Amino acid sequence: MNELGENMKRKIYDELIVWKNTSNFKPLIILGVRQCGKTYIIDEFCQKEYKNYKKINLLYDVDVVKLYNSTDSSEKKYNDLKILLDFDFDQEDSILFIDEIQESEELISELKFFNEKHSNVRIICAGSLLGVKLAKLNRPFPVGKVTRLYMYPMDFEEFLLAFNQEPLIEKIKECFKNNESMGILHNKTIDYYKRYLLSGGMPESVKALIECGNDYYNYDLTKLNNIIEDYKNDMNNHVVNANETLKIRNIYNSLSSQLQNASKKFQYSVIEFNAKSREYSLPLNWLIESNMVQICRCVKKPEKPLLGFIDNDVFKVYYSDVGIFNRLINNDIKTIILDDMKIYKGIITENYVANQLKASGIDLLYWKGNRESEIDFLISTKNDGIIPIEVKAEENTQSKSLKVYNDLYHPKYMIRISLKDFGYNEVTKIKSIPLYATFLIKNIVY
Repeated sequence: MNELGENMKRKIYDELIVWKNTSNFKPLIILGVRQCGKTYIIDEFCQKEYKNYKKINLLYDVDVVKLYNSTDSSEKKYNDLKILLDFDFDQEDSILFIDEIQESEELISELKFFNEKHSNVRIICAGSLLGVKLAKLNRPFPVGKVTRLYMYPMDFEEFLLAFNQEPLIEKIKECFKNNESMGILHNKTIDYYKRYLLSGGMPESVKALIECGNDYYNYDLTKLNNIIEDYKNDMNNHVVNANETLKIRNIYNSLSSQLQNASKKFQYSVIEFNAKSREYSLPLNWLIESNMVQICRCVKKPEKPLLGFIDNDVFKVYYSDVGIFNRLINNDIKTIILDDMKIYKGIITENYVANQLKASGIDLLYWKGNRESEIDFLISTKNDGIIPIEVKAEENTQSKSLKVYNDLYHPKYMIRISLKDFGYNEVTKIKSIPLYATFLIKNIVY
């Protein structure tokens, strides 16, 4: 990844600081979709927070791979690794970053040895399609001996930070907390929201949007095109055979149609006529483990714990980044900025909300009832029980689903995310949250 500049602030940095300061230290594995900024932020963290830092990339440091393929003891490999790298990671205030660690299953397995015998050593690991590799390891995974962190494309708050909009972020947070109108700043923030739909949250794409200033029509769409091509190459290069590649691509390309159909749920028959789950379950799992898609599961009964009432056969699948979604359906700059997305506007908006919730660490869950009623998302809150969330792409927010849900389950209140400003209707019990404030729903959950 190219240098992105100091304004590309990522919230995962705070989680890395927590990991650094923990007393019960374990090697860290960071998982996330390709090009979401993992390598950049790890490199920045290691350089800023440690005196001694060494980075290796197993795509190029093949001798490290050969070392761990040997039959030598774990201790000998450990000591030889220091000599090979000319780096004593045992010394105080030191850290080792192993990038592309998926190239060595043996080294992944050896992280258990690092934790048990050399727990003072600081190690961070990342890699392309690492989630796919971990799901198919032939060697034992060091369960309980490593810490995992998940990284996602930039959420809307990080997007605003990239545009140096800290005062606007504070205003959004204040209005969210006090349920107050944004006033004249509402339209300004909606404008930033539209820009986000254009670029999505991939750092290189956001950087391209910053570089074109306010002249959106000079935004370089090739940045997103290149990311999509890289994804397609991954489908070719990291699967068992060409038939599996075809199935993965067919699923990926079908998602816009899946979300557009009447039921919205994922249907194998949409991929191709007479397609069966047994033929496509593994390719779908590949996409999930690669983090190229995000799965939203249906809850049969909205009670705590929500994960205990999941219907595993009913789910929706979203693209992991709304900018990539818009590129895949060929929505151009004018279409997005002028808000002319027509029939796709609803599912694009829903995909955006799913991405924001997932980036906040919130499980993607929804509820489907009778009489064609459906609640887009459900959250389990710290103080208010189960709260339904409805997503609307417009200011016109009429819907029967929230009323049906309220009559059945009587939640303390309900949330509607739309283009409308903050507000609360005491009669309907509906709390209005603007689309641009979705990233703050975590404050209700946690």
